[in-house]
Amino acid sequence: MVSFADQLLVLVMLINFIMLGSSRMAFVIRAVAAQGVILGIIPGLLHPFSGHLLAITASILLAKGLVIPYLLNDAVRKAQIRREVEPFIGYVPTLLLGAVFTALAFVFAQRLPLAPEHRDLLFVPASIATLMTGFLILTTRKKAISQVIGYLVLENGIFIFGLLLTEAMPFMVEAGALLDLLVGIFVMGIVINHINREFSTVDTSRLQTLREE
Repeated sequence: MVSFADQLLVLVMLINFIMLGSSRMAFVIRAVAAQGVILGIIPGLLHPFSGHLLAITASILLAKGLVIPYLLNDAVRKAQIRREVEPFIGYVPTLLLGAVFTALAFVFAQRLPLAPEHRDLLFVPASIATLMTGFLILTTRKKAISQVIGYLVLENGIFIFGLLLTEAMPFMVEAGALLDLLVGIFVMGIVINHINREFSTVDTSRLQTLREE
């Protein structure tokens, strides 16, 4: 089961590159939803079946695979945007940076003083690579909705790292992180709505036109 979990983590890292290289909002939202569903499956592969595990897994799948993508698609539809047309950094350079950060994640993970049972697993490099992917999306995209997606990917990276700690920490920690994520998405949705209403755009670079009175 652990080897299958590693295969799923490889798929998670491939989805990172898909999100870095795509300009279509709907496609990127589907990609981050697929990544969330994959991550929701992994805990069930690492631990024996229980009602508690089933409840947490179901809540993760519901939030990451359905609720959050629905909220994002609704925001995209209301804002009437389809693509991230002019990011701060182009898609090819961003993909190259993503590849560099992913390679460095593997190098850095090998230097960490990990427990022997975790040393040959992909959780740490996948976590770091996903965190850096979220950071790239958050900092290189102009649209507020794209930055929300970057925040989601960052949270996915934290979630992956948290999977290593589930033996020492209860699953309620992950449930709490999921609640924080939902609150953050709702807050960002309100911000996006106000930006769109006041400026008729969700391009955050336009905010520099604000001046202090």
